[in-house]
Amino acid sequence: MKIPFLAGASALLLGACATTPAALPETEALERAAAQSGPYRALGYQSPFAGFEPHEPTGPAPWRGVNDAQVGDN
Repeated sequence: MKIPFLAGASALLLGACATTPAALPETEALERAAAQSGPYRALGYQSPFAGFEPHEPTGPAPWRGVNDAQVGDN
C-alpha cells in the first residue's frame, strides 16, 4: 500500500517541479483538417432496425419432431 502511494506522490512532485509546461497543440490546424471542403456526398440516415421481423416463442415441442426436422434440413 505504501509503495504505490509513494510512487504516485513522487510522480506528482516531479511533475510540479518541471520548469516549463508542455505546449498545447495548434488548434487552428486541427480545425482546418476537419473542415469539409470537397465533393463529399451526404449520407442519409438508415434505421438499424430496418427489415427487422419480430419472432414470438412457440413453446416446447416434442423432441422427436424437432430432431427429425433438424435432420431433414441437412
